[in-house]
This record gives sequence, structure tokens and C-alpha cells, in this order.
Amino acid sequence: MTVEFQRFAFVTVTGLLWLSACETTTVKLPELPSFTRGEATGSVPLAVADGDVTGSTTAGAAPKLIQDDMTPSAPNDDLSVGREQFRQGNYGNSEKYCRRAVEQMPKSADAWLCLAASYDRLKRFDLADRAYLQLIRIAGRSAAVLNNMGYSYMLRGDYRRARATLNEAAAKDPANPFVQNNLALLAEATTTKEGIR
Repeated sequence: MTVEFQRFAFVTVTGLLWLSACETTTVKLPELPSFTRGEATGSVPLAVADGDVTGSTTAGAAPKLIQDDMTPSAPNDDLSVGREQFRQGNYGNSEKYCRRAVEQMPKSADAWLCLAASYDRLKRFDLADRAYLQLIRIAGRSAAVLNNMGYSYMLRGDYRRARATLNEAAAKDPANPFVQNNLALLAEATTTKEGIR
């Protein structure tokens, strides 16, 4: 045996012994709220208030990914890392982690919302549309989902579809400040002829 192989074997055996001595625990994640006929039956919003993924925020504050009270129980899971990468503007990394979260939790509305928002920021609108379609299948056409879709249409410069989608969101939740802010942003963009970033 060569010295390199002996070192490799020693490190491998030592690592396996260390892993076998590690204690493992199982964390039970909370169940997602059930959705029926497009309306949430629970009281958990998808992305409203300071949690609007792609939409505007009030008073010029930086957008947050999803409400702070909706953070998953495992702080370093793929969805949490994806959210943090989104907050930091690392949309490629955000897409990677949110896509992995969707693969692990295909019925998670939060994961699909994170993935759709990441695709929007990467200007992969074809993939964003697919993610929004899956999100609608899971959560329905809620005001929060429609608000994010409307913002996506604004990013594309499709102001007609953005207006129709945001008006539908406003009809479902007239008091939602994020829908109202996006409608104001849309009005400003159409007046000034400047695009949304």
C-alpha cells in the first residue's frame, strides 16, 4: 500500500466512525394550511404586508421575501437559504435553493413563490410563469399570488396584463397595501414610460 492510500483509508475510517457516533434527531415540520377552491382555509397569508416577494413595499423599504412569521422551522433548510439569497440580491443562488426546496416539498406554496420570484429577477419569465401556474394550483388565485404575478408582468413591461392582474388582486383584498402600492407603481411607470426594475 502506498502512503497516500493509507492516509486516505485512515481519514475515511475516522470520518465514518465520527459520523456513526453523531446523534441524529428528527424535526417534524408544521403542516401547510390546506387550500380549497382557491381560498386559504388557514390564516397564513402567502406574501402580504412586508412579505411581498416581488412586489413593491411601503414607504420605499427594501422588499422582503416572505413574512418573518412564516420562516420555516429549520433555519438552514433550502427554502430559508433561498429566501436569504433573494434578500441579498443573489438571484441565481436564490433560484438554486428555492428549486431544491420545491423538489423536496412540491406542495409548498412558499417554495414555489420563492422560485417564481427568483425566476422573475433572473428575467426567466417562461419559468416564472410555470412556477406561478403551479403556485395557483396549490394556493389558488389569492390576492398575494396575484400581486406577485402582477409585479412580474410589470417587470416584463406588459402593463396591460399587470393592470388586469393587480385589479383582480385589489378586488380580492382592497385593503392590501402592497397591491395598492403596485397599482401606484404601475400608474407611475405608464405615465413616465420608465420600466420597473
